[in-house]
Amino acid sequence: MGLSSEESGRLVSEMQANLDSTAVAPPAADVPSAEPQGAIFRLRNSVQNYDWGSPTEIPQVLGQAPDGQPVAELWLGGHPSAPSVVEKPDGGSIKLDELIRTYPEQMLGERVLNRFGPVLPYLAKLLSAEKALSLQVHPKSHAARAGFNRENRNRVPIDAFHRSFHDAQHKPEMIVALTKFEALAGLRAPRAALKAIAGFTAPLFTALRKDLEADRQSGSLHRTITSLFSNRSAPNRPDLVADALAEVRAKVQAGTGDLSDETVLKLADQFGDDVGIFAPYLLNHITLQPGESLFLEAGEIHAYISGLGVEIMANSDNVLRAGLTSKYVNTEALLECMSFDAVPISRPKQYMLGSKSRGDVYRAPVREFGLTLYDIVPAEPLPLPVSGPKIVLNLDGELTLAHNGGAVTLQQGESVFVPHQLGAVEISGDGHAFAAWVP
Repeated sequence: MGLSSEESGRLVSEMQANLDSTAVAPPAADVPSAEPQGAIFRLRNSVQNYDWGSPTEIPQVLGQAPDGQPVAELWLGGHPSAPSVVEKPDGGSIKLDELIRTYPEQMLGERVLNRFGPVLPYLAKLLSAEKALSLQVHPKSHAARAGFNRENRNRVPIDAFHRSFHDAQHKPEMIVALTKFEALAGLRAPRAALKAIAGFTAPLFTALRKDLEADRQSGSLHRTITSLFSNRSAPNRPDLVADALAEVRAKVQAGTGDLSDETVLKLADQFGDDVGIFAPYLLNHITLQPGESLFLEAGEIHAYISGLGVEIMANSDNVLRAGLTSKYVNTEALLECMSFDAVPISRPKQYMLGSKSRGDVYRAPVREFGLTLYDIVPAEPLPLPVSGPKIVLNLDGELTLAHNGGAVTLQQGESVFVPHQLGAVEISGDGHAFAAWVP
């Protein structure tokens, strides 16, 4: 059960008084003492141990010893599936989404509250892929609402293995690389896909070529994608895949293979006879260097292959999968929600702040989120965005967040929620961090 308003107010006040003595401003005379006043809230965040995650990269960022389990994602936000928790020094806690519902205007600000309601509109993640993620699509708003309502009417439990829509939100997303990061993202034009499979004669490639020739008339890969994924249930799928792989392997061994061919073989090592391993011939291969970004509209098919990055998205956990996974595959829903046209790859520009210290600002064409990566050197603080709710994670070093009522120091791996009502905040010290915020 949730806390009553009175209980939440008392808990928040206690947390502010004990969380960090320098983080609390004196209460204003015209604001009830039960309401949160000038606090920066320390967070405890959930990790996701998906099988594709690296056992070392995220623990290293958090300053923790690996335990041998794969650590795929660290979630920072208020999604009901795994909300961050605001910690109370005596061991008590309150979920971030509940804190925001209790004090929406103080936490979010009037602008964000009026636009999105009493929820944090973004979800930030650390993402670490040691092997490829699923070939997936995130639904647009209308499709998310329809799918979520349909599964609710059918009484599909929210945590069921075969549940596809976990909320009613769309899910555009952006990844900013912290290490070299490999991804498949967006569809090639039919002509480019035909060029990628030129010379192959195995039955699977012959069928692909026929579909691509038909799709050249429309410029869309609808027929090709639909036909390829329909092979998942074909009784001769293992033979189709094996014959096609033999040709790819022979090309690579002859020294004439390209990046797409090599990626197909890499995926085959990880996922066997899944037809999704041939996606590199139909999708763009993207290589991000540290600090580079990739934005994916809802409906755009993609699969991250390897690397560590900061991912930020609308506050949703809707993932429709077509392969390359041990999780539930819902090809029908994916095809309903997918965009089939080839579109330019979107890499949001960086807007740099400061001279010695740097703040690289990443803005995607959505209203839910922005991201700033900070490289802070001593004696040159930089500002956090002033308006709206922020989440900050210290990636390394020691950093301080200072505001009119005091300051909070963050060690490596520590994170905080900075509410709108706190006003101007500066970040200083020696290290790296990211801040998620609302444009």
